[in-house]
Amino acid sequence: MIDLDLLARYGPRMLDGLWVTVQLVALSIVIGGLIAFPVALARISRIAVLRWIAFAYVYFFRGTPLLAQVFLVYYGAGQFRVELDSVGLWWFFRDAFYCAAFTFTLNTSAYQAEILRGAILAVPRGQTEAALSLGLRMPVIYLKVILPQAYIIALRPLGNEVVLMIKGSAIASVITVFDLMGATRLAFARSFDFQVYLWAAVLYLIMVETLRRIWNRIEQRLTRHLRLAR
Repeated sequence: MIDLDLLARYGPRMLDGLWVTVQLVALSIVIGGLIAFPVALARISRIAVLRWIAFAYVYFFRGTPLLAQVFLVYYGAGQFRVELDSVGLWWFFRDAFYCAAFTFTLNTSAYQAEILRGAILAVPRGQTEAALSLGLRMPVIYLKVILPQAYIIALRPLGNEVVLMIKGSAIASVITVFDLMGATRLAFARSFDFQVYLWAAVLYLIMVETLRRIWNRIEQRLTRHLRLAR
């Protein structure tokens, strides 16, 4: 049975935490997507230095735990407080929300870059050759020919990455960010009622299911021409 008194006391705080989670994930995914594009291009570049830098970036953030990355940024920044303060960046790194958003952005950009790289390589080579035969330059070919097809190929994996970020965002609570899990932990610490974790699980499920439905609509919209061609 739902404890209505408990729900009245802690429900609003958990909804506030839900909004913080949405902000955190949305900010990380959008900025991470912007970073992922040049990283993906660097991964397939003919310039060896760019390839190795991009590879090292992706390798580190995909090969280490997100929790360790959050600790590294949040607690590690404190070791360089004087230096960060001297360049006017301490206000950013002293805030737990900004540190979490910064770390999540770097992490998801590495995953998105690999997804996009694979999608670009999956576009048939003949598409590029046909565009070159028409006299198009490579920047135009990427914008008009390769990327539209690559993002359609990458759409489903990118959706999975967003879902993983929603669930992984719970890590932010360990550095005092009062997201959904942070608000839930606070509610449990004060009430000792395990029911609050069940509510949190339901809210995470609602977020994931809402995203799944939206993503399916987007995919159907963007691939409608493929269904008509069959």
